[in-house]
Amino acid sequence: MKRYLITACATLFSIKLMAATGIAQSPEQVTPLLNGLAIPDVTLTTADNTNLALTTLVKKQPSVLVFYRGGWCPYCNAQLAALRNIEPDLAKLGYQIIAITPDSVSSINNSLNDTGGQKLTYQLLSDSQFKASSAFGLAYYLDDKTAAIYKGKLGSLITTENGTEKVVLPVPAVYILNTDGEVVFNYVHINYKSRLESELLLKAAELALQ
Repeated sequence: MKRYLITACATLFSIKLMAATGIAQSPEQVTPLLNGLAIPDVTLTTADNTNLALTTLVKKQPSVLVFYRGGWCPYCNAQLAALRNIEPDLAKLGYQIIAITPDSVSSINNSLNDTGGQKLTYQLLSDSQFKASSAFGLAYYLDDKTAAIYKGKLGSLITTENGTEKVVLPVPAVYILNTDGEVVFNYVHINYKSRLESELLLKAAELALQ
């Protein structure tokens, strides 16, 4: 099992020795949290505007943790809908699904109530300050050309570094965590169009329990 999980991770990006805690200058420079490492102690915001510590949440049961760019992203919405479809299978294995996004609380409420024409029943959490995506080594600055296109649509995603306006996004990622908050599997791809297939996620979730 361990050989399978490590191989699945290593084919996606160059392995780094440790995860970054800042924001990368491009998606190619992100340094994601790796298998065997503990998740950072970060606080996120729920749909009812309550602060929630991620480490406390994952102690309850094994978790499938998903970072997505936002409800405005069609690839993310397709991913959220696919997760909804396999949620019963993951629940049978004992997993909870947690999805993290830079979206505001109001935006995640919209996503909860209207993703693929059906409501989502798993938890969406707001990471509007990029604390979680940065701590997981997933956050990066958009290049100026792309940012100029996004700024008009995604004002909430603009941050300031040294007086310069930048747009920050997370590289889409899927993590499988045990109740100790340890990463046992991860899928990270710098191409935002590439998402983990549901069948592969279910298989990885099953193997992670062995």
